[in-house]
Amino acid sequence: MEFDVILQPDVRALFLEGLGNTLFLLFLSLLFGGVLAVPLAVLRVSRKRWVSGPIWLYTYVFRGTPMLIQLYLIYYGIAQLQFVQDHWDTVAVLAPFKNAVFCTVLAFALNTCAYTIEMLASAIRETPSGEVEAARAMGMSRGQIMRRIVLPSAMRRCLPAYSNEVIMMLQGTSVASTVPAVMDLTGAARSVYSDFYLPFEAFITAGLFYLLLTFAFVGVFKWLENRFLAHLRARTH
Repeated sequence: MEFDVILQPDVRALFLEGLGNTLFLLFLSLLFGGVLAVPLAVLRVSRKRWVSGPIWLYTYVFRGTPMLIQLYLIYYGIAQLQFVQDHWDTVAVLAPFKNAVFCTVLAFALNTCAYTIEMLASAIRETPSGEVEAARAMGMSRGQIMRRIVLPSAMRRCLPAYSNEVIMMLQGTSVASTVPAVMDLTGAARSVYSDFYLPFEAFITAGLFYLLLTFAFVGVFKWLENRFLAHLRARTH
């Protein structure tokens, strides 16, 4: 084992760059995926099939296919279409597809959004009827009940499931290394391996970074659960 190579300034800087890019990809994916998931989850629980059906189809497709395939379809598929390349300098909506980071974040955001929709929709359906009836008794409209009662309660209750999704997304960001222009943690490890022919040292280092990040996120979500879900625990006397 030659871990002293990892401590070289240029190698250390490469891993730190990969760490920063991994967190950047994760943050943007969770942000855009989460913002999009909230209104779509509300539509997902609609009793009107023409409203909930397309959302179900979207979540079914994105949860039923590998994220790597989704990334390939967007970066190597949509972004490489002749029509897109011919018009991305003149059509504003197509311009971002020139950017590899945009394509990566788009794939990740759509993937995590699909999972978050189903988590939140399930939590919405499981909202205690007593809370809804109490809100109606106070004269709240249907929209006010959803905004003030149902959604805040559902978001709190799906924290444990969402913590698993965040950790899975953290580990899933490793597929970004398949995009040549994106340097994440796994991409940094592959670069060190190709330069120094040290596969164990390179990938063990990357694995340790992922492990430390996982422990950090677990700790953060444990704190959030203790903060927002304490009232759901069984009381001990």
